[in-house]
Amino acid sequence: MHMSDQREIAAPVTEVWNALLSAEVLGQCVPGAKELTGTVEDGFDAVVVQKVGPVKATFKGHVNLSDLVEHQSLTLSGEGKGGAAGFAKGGADVKLTATEGGTLLEYEVDAKVGGKLAQLGSRLIDGFAKKMADQFFSNLQEALEGPAEAEESSPEDEEAPDGEKKGWIKKLTGG
Repeated sequence: MHMSDQREIAAPVTEVWNALLSAEVLGQCVPGAKELTGTVEDGFDAVVVQKVGPVKATFKGHVNLSDLVEHQSLTLSGEGKGGAAGFAKGGADVKLTATEGGTLLEYEVDAKVGGKLAQLGSRLIDGFAKKMADQFFSNLQEALEGPAEAEESSPEDEEAPDGEKKGWIKKLTGG
């Protein structure tokens, strides 16, 4: 299964790049992640719980980052095993481009599943994979920009004293 999309993130390229390389941030962005540890150099180990149709499974997997071109592009690739439920593997090519409003993040995702998951049918699996990818990049965008509702309804949350919007990444890093 192959899909691609893009989103505009109201944060500088450097900030988006650093978020993509952070185990803590990635762990917050991966839907269903219970644990994510590791480093860019060694890769990340993850435990993710997901329900796909009638099948609920805990996947244990490993994600590697490769083809890193600082502040421009990278490839995430990984594989997870969910016991009797089967396996999932795939990758995402991510490209960052500076824009007037922040960063244009473009991604292409390839995913494959096997075992019981593969028996659910391609329409269900394709829809689930698209939802997972969209949710991951939505979570990343929210982490960098802060929740959209807070920006619209709560002026005190909208801007920091230095005039920048504060997402939870900035709150964590004190930036």
